[in-house]
Amino acid sequence: MLPPASRRNRHRRAGAAPGRVRIIGGTLRGSRLAVPEVPGLRPTPDRVRETLFNWLAPVIVGARCLDLYAGTGALGIEALSRGAAAVDFVEADARLAAHLRANLARLKQQAEVYPDDALAFLARSDGRYDLVFLDPPFAADAWTRAAAALETGAHLRPGAVVYVESPADQAPSLPARWTLHREARAGAVRFALYRAGVSS
Repeated sequence: MLPPASRRNRHRRAGAAPGRVRIIGGTLRGSRLAVPEVPGLRPTPDRVRETLFNWLAPVIVGARCLDLYAGTGALGIEALSRGAAAVDFVEADARLAAHLRANLARLKQQAEVYPDDALAFLARSDGRYDLVFLDPPFAADAWTRAAAALETGAHLRPGAVVYVESPADQAPSLPARWTLHREARAGAVRFALYRAGVSS
């Protein structure tokens, strides 16, 4: 069971893509991932990931995860570092997908990378997950469609947790069965955990 919400919210400004991001916990702690200059790429900052994975500590070990708009793969690689059983990475940009494969090989991590549109992947896949990272490019406005596809495609295991990162001034429309568990803000970014499959 996830622990009660915390009031901790000490974050640097989010939104700008740094030249590198680092893995901040687990077996890969200290490893650095280069951030390619790709329009719209917005890696989750270190301190946001630190708070997020503190929240996820009770459920991350052994979890099957989906990093749906993977980008650099920082969220999914952090999950692997902290004991996730498996992570599927989905990234539509071919350059980013290749970059992610190279980073996984360098870090000696076994994981699947799908160079595919997120919604197309969900339509074809029969994968089911304990934890989903839903952090699309903000300009794509894809939260509602992706969340609906996760639900209609039965991709969420009982008790699954979904991480949603969105603009601080924009609350995504999500399935009614998802209940907000924790949330915080870092600059112009809101980040939150939802429990899926729980009636409000």
